[in-house]
Amino acid sequence: MAEAQLRRKAPKKYADYVFATLVRIAAIVTLLLLGGIIVSLIISSLPTIHKFGFSFLWLKEWDPPADKYGALIPIYGTVATSVIALVIAVPVSFGIALFLTELSPNWLKRPLGIAIELLAAIPSIVYGMWGLFIFAPLFATYFQQPVGDIMANVPIIGELFSGPAFGIGILTAGVILAIMIIPYISSVMRDVFERTPAMMKESAYGLGCTTWEVIWHIVLPYTKNGAIGGVMLGLGRALGETMAVTFVIGNTYNMSSFSLYQPGNSITSALANEFAEAGPGLHTSALMELGLILFAITFFVLALSKLMILRLSKNEGRKS
Repeated sequence: MAEAQLRRKAPKKYADYVFATLVRIAAIVTLLLLGGIIVSLIISSLPTIHKFGFSFLWLKEWDPPADKYGALIPIYGTVATSVIALVIAVPVSFGIALFLTELSPNWLKRPLGIAIELLAAIPSIVYGMWGLFIFAPLFATYFQQPVGDIMANVPIIGELFSGPAFGIGILTAGVILAIMIIPYISSVMRDVFERTPAMMKESAYGLGCTTWEVIWHIVLPYTKNGAIGGVMLGLGRALGETMAVTFVIGNTYNMSSFSLYQPGNSITSALANEFAEAGPGLHTSALMELGLILFAITFFVLALSKLMILRLSKNEGRKS
């Protein structure tokens, strides 16, 4: 009897060992691929790193015939469009997720949820074409022009909405990105909100809490880590988007002010427009360094979100 039990346990231990080995190999391969990408980007960027140093980060000039390159305008365009997208998308996604989980009637939850998720299946180039030919003219006429007239005399903030209303530009690219990342953030938020135990919510309702109080004091504290993860997923999508931004941002390296109305450029759109035609030497090296900078920005954002989640968890432990 004892020998039979030992024989049964032996295959299980062997299977566990094989499974653990395969998982470990997968993790190591992932790290090796990531390290290889970083090393290849650094090696390809060495010519511009040696010539321009850290000044590459704040130089505005981008002149391939003269071999003069600066990353300030693509960096500003990338960060500005991503921030605009988050400012618009996070409240909207939050409202969608709360409506689907707490307020929506049962007959509407499924079709509305499927419709929102289908937005994520639309190719980015379709968003770009729609943004350029349909959205941009309407945006210039019915938003940029009236808002620019209202904000013209407001100090500091008025500078962000100054200049002619072209339709295309940094603000337009940010709005298109917001539309693109709303399905990702809202889907993740909806899934984590649904993980809140029903007993906790029913107990709060039994104590006389309103729907908003249940959401604010029960649902959000219980799911904050997952909600932050959804926001970071959307931010990563916004930072890496290429085609839609290329269509509507303007693709110019002229930046006379920090106005959101003016055409600009982003790291991804610069790579998409120039990499195929870049000659060997500093031009290719500058584009590779732009890719390295985008990698660094993404890594910094993800590390910051991880630290934020750890800090929230630590504070939660102190409260308890």
